[in-house]
Amino acid sequence: MLFDGKTGAAASELLRQARKSVMDVAVRPDIVMERGEGMYLWDTEGNRYLDFIGGWAVNCLGHSPAAIREALQRQAAVLVNASPSFYNKPMIELAGLLTDISCFDKVFFASSGAEANEGAIKLARKHGVKNLGGAYEIVCIENGFHGRTLATMSATGKKQWEPLFAPKVSGFRHVPLNDFEACAAAITDRTCAVMLEPVQGEGGVHPADAAFLHRLRQICDERGIMLIFDEIQTGIGRTGNMFAYEHYGVQADVMTLGKGIGGGFPLSALLVKEKFNIFEPGDQGGTYSGQPLAMAVGSAVIREVVRRELPRNADTQGKYIVAELQRLAKKHPIANIRGMGLLLAFDLPAGQGPNLVSECLKEGLLINSPNAGTIRLMPPLIVAKGEIDDMVERLDKVLDRTSPLSIVCS
Repeated sequence: MLFDGKTGAAASELLRQARKSVMDVAVRPDIVMERGEGMYLWDTEGNRYLDFIGGWAVNCLGHSPAAIREALQRQAAVLVNASPSFYNKPMIELAGLLTDISCFDKVFFASSGAEANEGAIKLARKHGVKNLGGAYEIVCIENGFHGRTLATMSATGKKQWEPLFAPKVSGFRHVPLNDFEACAAAITDRTCAVMLEPVQGEGGVHPADAAFLHRLRQICDERGIMLIFDEIQTGIGRTGNMFAYEHYGVQADVMTLGKGIGGGFPLSALLVKEKFNIFEPGDQGGTYSGQPLAMAVGSAVIREVVRRELPRNADTQGKYIVAELQRLAKKHPIANIRGMGLLLAFDLPAGQGPNLVSECLKEGLLINSPNAGTIRLMPPLIVAKGEIDDMVERLDKVLDRTSPLSIVCS
């Protein structure tokens, strides 16, 4: 049954308070989410939603998982915050877990993906000063996304962001994804790093080509330039491996993690090879860096992802979603189905994305439209075949209702 969008007295009062006090930095529907469990969210009216957004690829274990609840309870009873001036046991444990499961040697912890990417930018520029005669430019990719701080917005390749908050941080050059010749031409004696997502997330789910990444690795080695992989959205099992770089057989010098590493708790990480472990005391920090609660959650998330083999589930269920979308494409105007694991997307006729999101919301299905012609699916890594069947059934019903639409050519 379709949700009619009507709200009761309690929800109406909450919405009134929200409009009075909450900044309008996002377009939000007139619903208030109250609780979550597994693959589902419930609003204050009792409506249940099948979640294929997953907190923007954050809730890798689903909503309110026992592993996170128990980790928070255990750690809160022992130590909440000792300040970043000291080591703490959960910090040491999580750092060890991350270096054990990756190709990296050292870790710095932060609270958001943008903070981790800011750290990577600072590290690259320190490398430029220390080893490349003061080089400071970073080559980034058009349509990429690295965060919402001033520097990470400058690194981000969104055209619509170019006029915002001018003057931007200088020193970023943008080239098309998978265009090695353009990238090579953009590298000069002022270049200290190349930074990119192995699979663009906010840009609409566009994977890098393996040959492109291998050639980037080669030119970075030849020129002494740092290679940075932003795996904020792709890391921790999302693409069907623990990290997206494993699909390509290409290792970066620096990797950033966020989103799934905390399973919904604010946590991010900057990982480096020992060769680029060049920060000195005072170069980098943060009040909540290595905060014990976040560290305990991160360790619990990593252990659950490994124990439950969730990268394998992401690969298996992602292939099933692709097959079902291909089946829908025979009767509906969806095209260019793409992605890896449980980071997937497809295209619609121009401008139809937001309308489909809105109509699916009425059907109790949460999906995302990163741009007007694209739908992105990034459900929790625990998703099962039955929930995918449910998603496909609801999506099919909405597409039936919103047809006819003109076929998009990709």
